[in-house]
Amino acid sequence: MPTTTTFEEFAQRADYSLLEALQPDPQATADGRDHRPRQVFSGHYVPVTPTPLPQPEAVAYSSTLFRELGLGDALAGDEAFLRFFSGDSTVATGPMRPHGWATGYALSIYGTEYTQQCPFGTGNGYGDGRAISVFEGVFEGQRWELQLKGGGPTPYCRGADGRAVLRSSVREFLAQELMHALGVPTSRSLTLVMSRAEGVRRPWYLPGSRSFDPDVMVDNPAAITTRVASSFLRVGQLELFARRARSNAHPGALRELRLITEHLIARNYRAEINAGLPFHDQVLELARLFRGRLTTLVAHWMRVGYCQGNFNSDNCAAGGYTLDYGPFGFCELFDPRFQPWTGGGEHFCFFNQPAAAEVNYGMAVKSLRPLLEGDGAALEQLEAMHAGFPAAMAAALEAMWASKLGLPAYDAELVQELLQLLASSRADYTLAFRRLSALAADRAAGRDAAMAEQLATLQESFYLPSSAELEEQWSRWLQRWQGAITAGGDLAATAAAMHAVNPAITWREWLIAPAYEQAAQGDFSRIRELQALFAQPYAAPSPELAATYDRLKPREFFNAGGISHYSCSS
Repeated sequence: MPTTTTFEEFAQRADYSLLEALQPDPQATADGRDHRPRQVFSGHYVPVTPTPLPQPEAVAYSSTLFRELGLGDALAGDEAFLRFFSGDSTVATGPMRPHGWATGYALSIYGTEYTQQCPFGTGNGYGDGRAISVFEGVFEGQRWELQLKGGGPTPYCRGADGRAVLRSSVREFLAQELMHALGVPTSRSLTLVMSRAEGVRRPWYLPGSRSFDPDVMVDNPAAITTRVASSFLRVGQLELFARRARSNAHPGALRELRLITEHLIARNYRAEINAGLPFHDQVLELARLFRGRLTTLVAHWMRVGYCQGNFNSDNCAAGGYTLDYGPFGFCELFDPRFQPWTGGGEHFCFFNQPAAAEVNYGMAVKSLRPLLEGDGAALEQLEAMHAGFPAAMAAALEAMWASKLGLPAYDAELVQELLQLLASSRADYTLAFRRLSALAADRAAGRDAAMAEQLATLQESFYLPSSAELEEQWSRWLQRWQGAITAGGDLAATAAAMHAVNPAITWREWLIAPAYEQAAQGDFSRIRELQALFAQPYAAPSPELAATYDRLKPREFFNAGGISHYSCSS
């Protein structure tokens, strides 16, 4: 039974560890009315009030997360609840704070530190430009932070309006639902609200556009997603305070770095790091655990075909989960260089994500060094962990590929040959691995189909007709693979394990676009349908849903602006 059914009961869950443990910007206003771009020189956060959406309209909520938090479904329709999560902090009651908070962070792209994105050229104006945390509390024994994306401008808004469009908000809400159901560590979705009384204008694509860059300005309803995580601390935040500590930007800079590191440990790693350890040992444990979480996370991304698109340090959660769904995408036609974001580049493409993760880990290590100064042994251990990242990443990837193929142990030759065949056959990444899972299940059930029939099953995932030469290569590969999984022992268990890691359903942008287009007109039925579908991505959909969602991308959506590629106009 839900334990929280009214907004007043919800308010009693408030417990603001970040505001109590960290330091506010000493130049901040007392009332949180701090909405214009300015430099923030010190402090971990700026108190700021969100900007309410006029005439807010509930679009969706996550019943899964509601249950996890002990919230009753009726709360989603509570007027005060809706107002609060559409940016109206005046309804805050009981122990709730009357304002939210925004945080600054630094930016590095592939290991290069940047300040150009800051309007002041100093790095002191870069941070949460439209993300405002509004609540922190304990639900069912677990601490969560709730943040509005699109909640209005903050001192870090760099002159923008602080809003998010409905299109990107629907994408983030649904993606977080899907990623959680896939078993990928991620921030979560709580609610999605929109306002047809407030529009935002962004560059986007004309219907049927083949343009690489957006070719028209479009109006879209403003929207706010409430995203939920154990914390929103990023590698970029560690970087910001480490940069200030290294340059002695102000007398308390090193202390601020220590405080935010202590808070990161408390929020994301306390169950694994003994608070009684000396601080240097806690920092080393943090580095070790973060490496394990980050390598595991990226292996999950590769497993399900997810591409972050813009894996800078400021988009890398220090807690080791997926954060900031902006220019992301899921690989359909298998391409190691898949990159949906027009502003990205090959360095952030699908198969380069392990390398990008290594760079981000290196920036985290660099940020922790000032805390260990004077302790040569500790610094040596930290550097050893950094040097061991490639091996740790390789081990995580090898385990992932073995699991996708049901292998008792990683076989580099078998995996590399398969990836080449997938590329040569123009295969759909999700469908191909699901068809291999089906072949394993057939073999476990004693249905040893002829090779021609097995090839026909696989070819259901190919975008182009197969050649005789490719069929011969596939035949040889299938025989070797089936020999390997048969030697592994229990074929039934192997097939079941493959079905548990190879989803039946994936994110297909051409099926998401109608959901946000219809939502703009007040029709949320497609969003609800996708929520239900994404809740069980490893289960075969019904024949009716499969006819829509379990199929190859139609030819007209290849190279289509806003579908096969898109800008981060959100």
